[in-house]
Amino acid sequence: MKISIERSVLLKAVSQAQSVVERRNTIPILANVLIEAEGDTAQFRATDLDIEVVDKAAAMVERPGATTVAATTLHEIVRKLPDGALVTLTDDGASGRLTVEAGRSNFSLATLPREDFPVMATSEYSSNFSAPAPVLRRLFDKSKFAISTEETRYYLNGVYMHIADSEGGKALRCVATDGHRLARIDADLPDGAAEMPGVIVPRKTVGELRKLLDDDDMEIAVSVSETKVRFATPNITLTSKVIDGTFPDYTRVIPQGNTRKLEVDASEFAQAVDRVATVSSERSRAVKLQLDEDRLVLSVNSPDSGAAEEELAVAYGDERLEIGFNAKYLLEIASQVDRENAVFMFNSAGDPTLMREGNDTSAVYVVMPMRV
Repeated sequence: MKISIERSVLLKAVSQAQSVVERRNTIPILANVLIEAEGDTAQFRATDLDIEVVDKAAAMVERPGATTVAATTLHEIVRKLPDGALVTLTDDGASGRLTVEAGRSNFSLATLPREDFPVMATSEYSSNFSAPAPVLRRLFDKSKFAISTEETRYYLNGVYMHIADSEGGKALRCVATDGHRLARIDADLPDGAAEMPGVIVPRKTVGELRKLLDDDDMEIAVSVSETKVRFATPNITLTSKVIDGTFPDYTRVIPQGNTRKLEVDASEFAQAVDRVATVSSERSRAVKLQLDEDRLVLSVNSPDSGAAEEELAVAYGDERLEIGFNAKYLLEIASQVDRENAVFMFNSAGDPTLMREGNDTSAVYVVMPMRV
């Protein structure tokens, strides 16, 4: 195999591939990227057995062929090469070495036979549709902060993507929760998605998918089956197993009868929470909210390090309320608001609180209070 490829093109393809590769591997081949050259394209494939990413790049192919080489090493080499360099990759199967040449640099890397590389079994997808990148980016970006990191409740270690009934008819919905907070984000139902089975997209896949969604004009082809989900652009295909479990009935957690309404400037609120939380103890990080007519007092009282208080002008017209929250959860939820105002709906100091952006019900967040 012998191919020449422009450095920036190669870097993009290899960086996507190497980020899927697990750092700690018991199976040596899984640390490698499979390079396949044919026609006028080179294909870079990497997998951790749960996720597979295939990146196509334009290349000058002198001799077609395929080999596998350590993904992180290749990525580091290409990253350190000068911009605009033409990189030549040569593999003569006999020596078990891949030569990387660019300008006056020359590297020789160990390879493993391509026959050993595990290729993910193709499966039939029961639902295929396409969605604009910004729509998927919003769905996953706004929900991923609430993904649980607890391994014991593995079915919460991802984003539940499914079709749901919303106020304006059926919607494509993403939900994530860790038992303390919940995010529920809706988007208009794409054509052809109505029959999609609900799947739990794992946390790592959500992180890798994010890299496909930067281009605002891109249409992403989405394919879903009971066991796998695939996201594809013309150049990159990301295939992942989904979490084998049942996502809990999250609708029971979303409070319907909260009547006490607080409206506050989201960025001012986030900054104030951040400031007062500076003195809170690391473990609990509790912030107390005291609500009176049109004023909100945020306070932290930590016996070890001191106390802090800040007052904000807000729109609030109900009776007095004192309620405590984990500062980190409040900050994460407030930072999801794109518009100026965040609307909080409270019930009592012991009940879950609902947050949304202005009057927009397509993004709803729930956070559990703490005793303070």
